[in-house]
Formats: sequence, C-alpha cells, structure tokens
Amino acid sequence: MGHRLTTCAFCGAGCGLYLETSRGRVVGAYPSVSHPTNRGRICLRGWHVHEVAGSPDRLDRPMIRRDRKPGDPPARTEDFSPVSWDEAVAFIAERLRAVRDRYGPDSLAFLNSPRCGNEESYLLQKLARAVIGTNNVDHGTGVYCNNSINVLLDMLGAPATTGSIGDLAVSDVIVVDGIDLGRQIPTVGGVVLRSKLNGAKLIVIDARRHRLAESADIFLHIRPGTETTLYGAMAKVLLDRGLVRRPFVRDRCSGFEELARSALLYDVARSAEECGVEADLIERAAVAFGEAGAAALLYSTGIEARSAETIRAAVNLALMAGHIGRPGAGIYALTEHNNLQGVCDMGMLPDRLPGYGPVEDPEARERCERLWDVRLPDRRGLKARQVLHRDGHDVHAIWLCRYDPARTAFEGDAEATLRQCDFVVAQHLFMTETAAYADVVLPTTAFGEEQVSFTSADRRIQLARKVTDGPGDTEPAWHQIVRVARALGADWNYAGSADVMAEIGRAVPEYAAASHENLTREYGRQWPCTHDRPLGTQTLFVENDDGTGVTANRNRRFAMKPFPPPSQSMRDPAYPLTLVFGNSSYYWHQNVLIQHSETLKREYRILLLDYPQGFVEVNTSDAADLGVRDGETIRLCSGVGCVEVAARVTPEVRSGAVFVPFFVRAVQEKIRGHVRNGGPYVAVRIERLAP
Repeated sequence: MGHRLTTCAFCGAGCGLYLETSRGRVVGAYPSVSHPTNRGRICLRGWHVHEVAGSPDRLDRPMIRRDRKPGDPPARTEDFSPVSWDEAVAFIAERLRAVRDRYGPDSLAFLNSPRCGNEESYLLQKLARAVIGTNNVDHGTGVYCNNSINVLLDMLGAPATTGSIGDLAVSDVIVVDGIDLGRQIPTVGGVVLRSKLNGAKLIVIDARRHRLAESADIFLHIRPGTETTLYGAMAKVLLDRGLVRRPFVRDRCSGFEELARSALLYDVARSAEECGVEADLIERAAVAFGEAGAAALLYSTGIEARSAETIRAAVNLALMAGHIGRPGAGIYALTEHNNLQGVCDMGMLPDRLPGYGPVEDPEARERCERLWDVRLPDRRGLKARQVLHRDGHDVHAIWLCRYDPARTAFEGDAEATLRQCDFVVAQHLFMTETAAYADVVLPTTAFGEEQVSFTSADRRIQLARKVTDGPGDTEPAWHQIVRVARALGADWNYAGSADVMAEIGRAVPEYAAASHENLTREYGRQWPCTHDRPLGTQTLFVENDDGTGVTANRNRRFAMKPFPPPSQSMRDPAYPLTLVFGNSSYYWHQNVLIQHSETLKREYRILLLDYPQGFVEVNTSDAADLGVRDGETIRLCSGVGCVEVAARVTPEVRSGAVFVPFFVRAVQEKIRGHVRNGGPYVAVRIERLAP
C-alpha cells in the first residue's frame, strides 16, 4: 500500500489529496491536512474521484470506424475496430491533411474541455495554430463557458481571481453571487462558512435559497436577471454614504466620473422593486461592503449565472470600495471545472494566444512565431458554439479532447453537427455519446495515471502526479497530440510532460518560472510565477508589495465602466414567470466521470428517482396559486413553444421564477429553440394539464 500527494481533478478549488495504491491500482483518496485550500477537507467528489479510473467501461486501445460517412447515425462500440497506435495516428494525419488541402485550414476545429491539463491544452492549440494553421480552438460550450476573461482583462488587466481561496479566512465581508457553493464547490463553501463563524459578514445574492443562503447575514433573494440593477443601486448607496475609497480611485482607476454619473441615475427604492427585495436590505449590503476593511466578491463564471454586463457591474463595486490588492479582498471568479483557468491561460480561445495576446496583435503573434518557428494565422477563430451550430461557416473536421458536447453542450446542435462532419476525432476515457459520431476514438489516461498540471480558480498551478499505469494501451492525451503533429511533419520533441511545461513557461509570461520540479513543492505556484518571483504570487495588485503579491502597475489603471441606464422590465402578463436555464445544483449527475463512479452516480441521481424524466422547479406559493402538486406533469410555454415536464415544487426557488437544470434538453429545445447567445432567461407561463 502506498500513497502520494496530488491534486483533485474535479472542480476549480484545486484541493490537495493523497491517492492510495495497492497492486498497481488506485484504491482510495484522502485529503491533505496542510494544503492551503482545503486543509484536511474534501467533498464527496474528492473522496471518490479515484473510482473513475477503475471503471470496467474504460477504453483501452485506439479504435477506428473506417466506413463512416457524413449523415450516418451514431455507431455502437462493435462498429469500431481496434487498431495499433501507429495505424490510428497515420489514419488521423491522412484525413486531417485531406480536409485541410481540400477546404483550407479554417475547415478544421479543435475543441477541448476545461478538464484537460495544461500540457494537453497547450499542445492542442499549438497543433491547430502551428501545424494546421487555424485559430478555431475553444474550450467547449456548456455550463463551464467562461464569460469573465475579456471583462477582467479589460477592467483589471488580469483575467483571473485576484486573491487566494485560503485568504477568505481573513475577509471582513464575503459576497457570494449566483453560485451554490454547497453543491457546486463545497470546499470553498466550507471556507466561507468558517470565515463567517470567525466574524466575517456573509452576503448572498441569488434567485435560489440554497444552503449557503440559509446561513447568510443578508440574503438578497433577487429576481433572475436583475443583478446589474442590484449592483447599480449598491453603487448609488456607496456614493450617497461617502463610502467610495477616493484615494484608491484617484490613484489607480480611470473612468470614475462617468461611472458616478451613471450610478446616480439609480434610485434604490425603484431598483429594490425591480429586483424584488427590500430597499433596506440593499442599503445594508452596500454599507457593509463599503465599510469593510477587506471584502471579497465571489461569483460563478458559468454562463448560467453570468453575463459580461453583470461582471462589469460587480468589478465596478469592488473598485469603488477599493477592495483590490489586499488579503481577504478582491474578485473571485470561481469555476466548477478543475482547469478552466488553465485552458484559457494556455490559449484555448479563438481570439487569444497563450498568455492572452490577441491573435490580431503582431507582437503577440511574433512571440509565439519565434518560439514555434512558424507563421501564425491572424484572423479570429470560431467559438465552440459557432462550430456546433454550423451557421455561416464550413467546418468539416472536429478534434475533441475529453469533451462530450452531445451530452453537455448548452447551446448548439452538437449531434447534427458531428453527424454531418467529414471527420471527427474523440479523445476520452469512455465511449461517450459524442464518441459514437467519431471516426477515431483515442483512449486517454485517467486521474492518477499521468503527470500533468492544472491551474485552479485562485491561479494555483499544481501537479496531478502519476501513481499507476492506465489499462491496456492507453496513453496521455498530450502524447497522442504529439504523435499526430509529428505525423503531419512537425518537429516536436518532448521527452515528457515536464518538457511541455518548460515550453509553456516560454509561451506564457505568467508561467515563466513554473516547472514540474518546483510545482512539487509548497503545493504548486500561483501565477504570476516569474524568474523574479519564483515562489509565485498570492495576491494581485497589492499597493505596497511585501513579496506576496504583484505591485500595482502604475502605467495601467483599473478601468471603471459606466452602469447601463436603469430600466424597468416590461413583464408580459401572458408569460408572467421567468424561466432560468442552467442552475447547476443538479447538473453533476450528467457528468461522464460521475456516471462511471458507482458511489457518485448513486449520490447525484437521488432526485431522479422521484423525477426520472427530469423536472423544472417551481416556487411553493406559485404552485399553490396554480394548483400544481409536486411531481405533477405541467405544460410549460414560452413564445417559442410548449413542453410537458414534471414540476418539482420547492421553496428554494423564489416566487416568479422557474428553474430548469441543463440536462432537461427537451425543455431547452421546445422553449428556446436553437437560439444562439440567447441568454439564460425566458418569459414563460405554466398550464395545468387536463385530468
């Protein structure tokens, strides 16, 4: 029996845990008591993450479906033929080259999941850009789409959380907006609750009354979609009460006068009516935030809860109160998937190179061109949801790394797109719904079977270490990408994943001093990890650097943005309820990893025993007014169409709102249709069915 420290590969918290091995198999997991994020605690997923590797359904050799034609139905496993790695790689290279030669490099797209490690993410976008010649790269489209990147880059200059999760222990005020930490990121939820027990004031903003909301000092149970109005009203209170931190704003921010003029247009009473909360609660929350010595604002980056407008509004509030650059203060962009931060840092974005240089910027391209010794394309690529819509473009081949859009894509028509594609490559642990449309399926290694790095939500680059070999003829995904690149003529020579990390340090300035060797010490390194700061960076934008943070760049001010004009929503009496797609409290049971862990599958499908076909959630009082009982089938209608679905009656949902988990695909299709960028909110009504 042996054990080895590694990093949990489920969510963005980046908890430290030990894997136990016996006879070449991973048999258990337990938490690190000294890791700065979880300090001896892990959630249900962490305790059982090792079960995935031992699933009997694991793919263990490359497989090819030679006779697939565009338009063919999904295949069964027996329709694929097992082949050697050399045969699979040669087949992939031949088909990719044929598509590129016939239709051009932009006819190919390379998509991955935020579960991919830094090394495979970096190499996948390098394959697309440096070998194929396209910027059609993205990290998927689902509940894990990140709407924060461009907003934080524009306003702060850093596309990431500004503090450390462990520093929430010294926060005076913690605001949690639009994320159910108890279910989505339980370890962080525990940190927040312990901080509250130690004296921090907890403010929760949400349209759901979840477990953390029940413990809040102030719970703003808002109407869905009114977050920007709420933040505008809180900014007005800061101005009226003289709680703007003027020296900070004067010395380090731009755009304040315009922001102030826009915030003064907000009336707290009218905003409270629009948000559906008491004006006194808005006032109390704003005062607590403004008076705090260190206040942290936590939000989900997921598309279900965030728009760019609401993120700008939240950042405005933090800047007005000066809550940037101190331990326990700052913006915390939390992610449910373990490496959403990392895949973005690596350049898995259609408009950004590794390190976030715009693809149109000659200087940013030149840095990568010198490193890779190749000319790069200068046109923005397609986003994943554009690829999966097939609207206005002509993508003929798709490479999917650990990504299952047929099951998880929030927008688009993944099944139809994959079916019509000339060529599809799928890298995965399992024969997923997406893999059934592939021409080639490549088996990847699982957690504990490879040494790669991940970057957590607080910018902590950490190693997931190898403790055992994978089954059969599996290989790390990064090595498979190298094989194909070499077959296409690229001179790629990496002796191991540590060599890939060394190149990442040259491509991404914030990773310059990160290496597999130093990531094994002190629980990784928080970026920026540079040669003049090899121990990493705990806090961004500190005013007087003491060695733990990055001194504020006086040549680049924080950019405040004006609030949009206050608006009174015009509710259609024919559709009096607001339907919200994508609250992820009940999303995890769809996760392909959880489907292959017996313990987690049992835990996360409990609700489906009562609602086997899925459900929508309706507030208790609304249900009583409509005469709807729990479990009853109702008709849900929008201006697009109607669908019949079971109602889950619960006080968790505020009156006037209806929640639909992502996995209830029929509701999405009938209520929204295939609307691109339609946002998470739809006006609906509920009709009772005849007995």
